[in-house]
Amino acid sequence: MRPEVLNELRDIVGSENVSTSAADLYTYGFDSSIHHHSPEVVIRPGSTEEVSMVVKVAARDHIAITTRGAGTGLCGGAVPLHGGIVLDTTRMNKIREIRVQDLYCVVEAGVVNDKLNEALAPFKFFFPTSPGSGEACTIGGMVAANASGMRAIKYGATRDYVMGLVVVLADGSIVHTGTRTLKNSSGYQLERLFVGSEGTLGIITEVTMRIAPKPKKVAMVMAAFPTLEDAGKCVSKLIATPLLPSACELMDKTCIQAVNKTIQAGLPDCEALCMIEVDGEPEVVERDAQKVQGVARETNAFSVELTHDAKVMAKWTNARKSVMASLSRFGEKFVSVSLADDMAVPISKIPDAVVAFQQIAARNNVIIGTYGHAADGNLHTKMLVDPISEVSWRNGEKAVGEIYDIVIKLGGTVTGEHGVGISKAPFMQKERPTMLTTMAAIKKAMDPQDILNPGKMQEWQGGIIKHLRYPCKDLD
Repeated sequence: MRPEVLNELRDIVGSENVSTSAADLYTYGFDSSIHHHSPEVVIRPGSTEEVSMVVKVAARDHIAITTRGAGTGLCGGAVPLHGGIVLDTTRMNKIREIRVQDLYCVVEAGVVNDKLNEALAPFKFFFPTSPGSGEACTIGGMVAANASGMRAIKYGATRDYVMGLVVVLADGSIVHTGTRTLKNSSGYQLERLFVGSEGTLGIITEVTMRIAPKPKKVAMVMAAFPTLEDAGKCVSKLIATPLLPSACELMDKTCIQAVNKTIQAGLPDCEALCMIEVDGEPEVVERDAQKVQGVARETNAFSVELTHDAKVMAKWTNARKSVMASLSRFGEKFVSVSLADDMAVPISKIPDAVVAFQQIAARNNVIIGTYGHAADGNLHTKMLVDPISEVSWRNGEKAVGEIYDIVIKLGGTVTGEHGVGISKAPFMQKERPTMLTTMAAIKKAMDPQDILNPGKMQEWQGGIIKHLRYPCKDLD
């Protein structure tokens, strides 16, 4: 990048908010995926206006911009494939307005999910989407990826809460989309277009979002099963009862053993377990908790434990959230990587999916831990690979293809909440072939120079074992 351009950027955001140090460039080349590519400069703007001025400079000089929140994404969405600028939004972290009487709040893109909920708690309201990285991930990043989490079955995903956005477009212009009303039929719903766009169509700087009252009571049931299929059947039967839990987390034996080994979680020794949460009015919680226990026993659970204790529920939830990190301690040579980690299938197909995943793992000589937000059909499969072994990566890549073939065959989607980025791109292209031309046309219309997060989603070409952060060469 030309020195005079760097000086322009320093004038816009301040020298302290522009970095070209080797350490920063290397660090900002990661998100939480398997991928890495260093940018040329890191910029930390403090306002929408500063973002606009930065984008105008980039547009003039045809410089790629990759927007980044906290870097918690698992698919490479924030990896700057074309170098250029990484635009860090975390300085834009103000909660501008909380209007519980109107059921919304207004926040800047860099506000952290859990910090927002801390601010909402005194009003007895919350933002319910509950991502696993809630202590770190930013609201802007959640909108860009349409993130969700364990409570999506009852409360929905991020898209269901977005009422309006402030977005900087590829030419630096600023647009305000949506309204501060719960109903809106005024023109194109452009705010929805940017949800899930992963920084390829514009840079989100402010979000107006719906909020919800906190439930008065919560209870959780932990049920242990003799087979993974039985656990899957429990989930399907719960929904068909009908019963809508606020969360239902599934873990297979590999995940259970990894968590017990790593953090001494004390989970039951079984092939699979479900942690099922119900919330609402006290009498409803009592009724639903009894139904959950009954369904678990009807689907062969050999151990069923109910708790109303917040500390016990937090312990169980922490065990579930520890799966990804714990799997890297499962074997001496292996690390847990995000390959085929975020599929979703129709709820009734969960038993078929989890059984197929086990068969695929055995057939390809890989270890797969299966877990996830099973009540909404969103499953995660963390794969264990030897990071320096080409054979291990090739086995993993083959298993990934087979997993997504099964998911698509079952009527599912290759990503439920993590987004597409790099890691899901070829499989999203396979899942949605009739959408690709339309997606490309929208991208071309809104970003004709292709400077906003280029090379991602429909633009990705080839396999996914590329730009690795691990000491193994890229695979063709």
